[in-house]
Amino acid sequence: MTYEDILYDRDETGIVTITINRPDKYNAFRPQTVDELVHAFHAAWRDRGCGVVILTGAGDKAFCTGGDQSARGEGGGYSDTARSDLGIDIDDLHTVVRDIPKPVIAAVNGYAIGGGHVLHVLCDLTIAADTAQFGQVGPKVGSVDPGFGTAYLARLVGQKKAREIWYLCRRYTAEEAREMGLVNAVVPPDRLMDEARAWATEILQKSPTALKLAKASFNAETENIRGIAGIAMAGLALYYNTEESAEGTVAFQEKRAPDFGRFRK
Repeated sequence: MTYEDILYDRDETGIVTITINRPDKYNAFRPQTVDELVHAFHAAWRDRGCGVVILTGAGDKAFCTGGDQSARGEGGGYSDTARSDLGIDIDDLHTVVRDIPKPVIAAVNGYAIGGGHVLHVLCDLTIAADTAQFGQVGPKVGSVDPGFGTAYLARLVGQKKAREIWYLCRRYTAEEAREMGLVNAVVPPDRLMDEARAWATEILQKSPTALKLAKASFNAETENIRGIAGIAMAGLALYYNTEESAEGTVAFQEKRAPDFGRFRK
């Protein structure tokens, strides 16, 4: 596959760096971006010499800001060619990030918002620039991640904090994210990739089989969320085809506050 929306780099030590390369869109993903990311993670999986993957975003403004709202069609979905009824195979991306038997480090260089926040949550480790910001926007734009993005998040930060993140859609600093257990380390922006590579290099000194078994064991305790996500994503596809969801998308595109009040009548 020829990549247009991402960059793929494999160095001589065995570190693969995957970069979402849509800085003009704050690294928001469209269906093509997700397909390329899935392909890239599988390429790293097949590469026996690769021991760790770093996921980051191009530029200094955003790691990833989730789904590109301008790519959503009239029915709320993203395309007619995806396997998922959502029109974007985001569940495939979530699955491969969890299932690749190699540690994945998120190097968060800016906004990790919405679906981008979910991506960093699913990574094994997160290193953040001190300028990074974290948070959810789903309920503000007529969307939600009713799988790993909610249920797994609650395992990391606790039920009360996870509900705060989703219900209020606030922004959190890198240090606040570290304090709540979402981030492993916070560094100045100019040290971010060096720090991520330093962690990756330290990982490469460990037994790959031990790491593979450890990751599988960590995942096992939350594997039930996969089944919940399958059902919930089907429901989300139906929700996308409603006026309520469309109000969030249109309001975002028109740069106005959404009017969800009428849907409570």
